[in-house]
Amino acid sequence: MQINLNLKEKVSSYKIYINELERLELKGKVGIVTNAKVAGLHLEKLLSVLKCDEKFIISVPDGEKYKNLETVEQILEQLFVSKFDRSSTLIAFGGGVISDMTGFAASIYERGINFINIPTTLLAQVDASVGGKTGVNNKFGKNLIGSFCQPKAVFCEINFLKTLPKREFAAGIAEALKMAITFDKEMFDWLKSINLDDENLAKLVEKSINLKAKVVEQDEKEKGLRAILNYGHTFAHVIENETNYKEFLHGEAVAIGMNMANRLSVRLGLMSEAQAEGIKQVLVKFGLPVSYKIENEYAFYEAFFMDKKTKDDKINFIIADKIGSAIIKNDVKKEDVLKILREFK
Repeated sequence: MQINLNLKEKVSSYKIYINELERLELKGKVGIVTNAKVAGLHLEKLLSVLKCDEKFIISVPDGEKYKNLETVEQILEQLFVSKFDRSSTLIAFGGGVISDMTGFAASIYERGINFINIPTTLLAQVDASVGGKTGVNNKFGKNLIGSFCQPKAVFCEINFLKTLPKREFAAGIAEALKMAITFDKEMFDWLKSINLDDENLAKLVEKSINLKAKVVEQDEKEKGLRAILNYGHTFAHVIENETNYKEFLHGEAVAIGMNMANRLSVRLGLMSEAQAEGIKQVLVKFGLPVSYKIENEYAFYEAFFMDKKTKDDKINFIIADKIGSAIIKNDVKKEDVLKILREFK
């Protein structure tokens, strides 16, 4: 199956392939950025279908805590040592962390080389590998350093997902639910009612990519509509930063963030208690956390101002006003936010 992502600049458009990684022919040198865990499970499969002049394996540490400039520098150093040029290609072979760092490295090496995403986690397949957002974290927050750099292609293989630990799998469902809650009530109701066997898993990846592709086509650089896909992330990024990216996977933090955002929506009179509870139940159904103990609500609130969506000292909250619809609000009173944060103390 193929899904087209058509951007205004035609040269930046590309295809997302689902279960079609049978032969991959590339010119010049190819660097495969991965980690030891993914390489041990799936690298043999990729090498068996990849045809190129020269191939190099670039292994980076595994985990969100290594998603930083130091690791990107390691990638760049190997590219320089191996004499990559502007006709070379990078392949991101792993989860969302690998996708973000590889895309960022590709965007800045010699002012830009091509890269391809081959995601091996559900989170990366439904979200991180599509859309061209790349970057790294620093002590001030998540993804505050980065660029928009579209891949040349994305290959999603459902078989790669069979080796995922339960937490990693659930983290990917959180990102799919995020898109359903904000844009597609039918998709949410479908997820609410099904068990994710192989057939439904392929449908989930397809539905998620189709939805995200439509959003990115309308707003590639996140000026408006695409920002809605950050639903739950404003809260999640603070949680991740407070816990040094060690306690929660990204999708788990997003699940908690969605629950927090829904509590705020209820307080503002936008979402009903019943809908907020319904979303919470679906998150729990898929094994996702919905609570987090906030030690200091004032410090948590101030951390919002490091979010990329903050503008003119106003926090842009992405709030679902009902299932299948969301809005951006920058006029939420501080006391309303603090009231919700105190619920999680």
